[in-house]
Amino acid sequence: MEYKILWNPWHGCKKLSIGCMNCYAFRKDAAKGVDPESIYLTDQFELPVEKDEDGEYLVPEHSDVLVCTLSDFFIEEADQWREKVWEMIRKRSDVSFSILTKRVDRIASCLPRDWGDGYTNVSLGCSIENQLQCDKRMPIFNSVKCKSRYLICEPLLDEIDLTEYFTPDLEYVLCSGERGKNARVCKMEWVEYIRDQCLVNTVRFIFEKTGSRFEKDGKVYKIPLSLQREQAKKSKIQLF
Repeated sequence: MEYKILWNPWHGCKKLSIGCMNCYAFRKDAAKGVDPESIYLTDQFELPVEKDEDGEYLVPEHSDVLVCTLSDFFIEEADQWREKVWEMIRKRSDVSFSILTKRVDRIASCLPRDWGDGYTNVSLGCSIENQLQCDKRMPIFNSVKCKSRYLICEPLLDEIDLTEYFTPDLEYVLCSGERGKNARVCKMEWVEYIRDQCLVNTVRFIFEKTGSRFEKDGKVYKIPLSLQREQAKKSKIQLF
């Protein structure tokens, strides 16, 4: 049995590019009266190595753990804590960790000394939102050695040509529109364009969510959060 677990060893982030403008984590913090740019350790910090009363890990073996969904794993303010996190990831070699970042320029300097060609239980992801950030981040991201990598186009804000950035170790490409009352439009034609590129390169493609404002055949639809995943699935353009 596989488990999908969110692990946020620290909380808080700083906006980096246009894709961060309507960040859901910032909205959640603002609603609670919390400063979203205050970066601090959480009570989850040692989650992968914590055990229950019977001495069993709280995170079961073969779990799929998503790291830092409420921050950026490679943010500078977390440099003092990251080595301890790498130690826990090494110790839990029976667990798969997925690390997504916009700060690809910091990856190489923040990897552990024994990284080599990558840890077998770590997959690195790059987040992009338009062609500008694609051309800026992907060459750097693809220069980093790792066992597997993935690409997240979320929020998808424009047409993106990925042609020169497909690599043999690219596991999948995921697309999603933007969520929230101020969400920018995501167009079906942009999603289909990326899907077609993945088809040519035999890479798995996932259309995760439409976003709150989705344009198809020239008409913009307002889609509630509860239906965004379902509507994306109904498009039937997932690959592999």
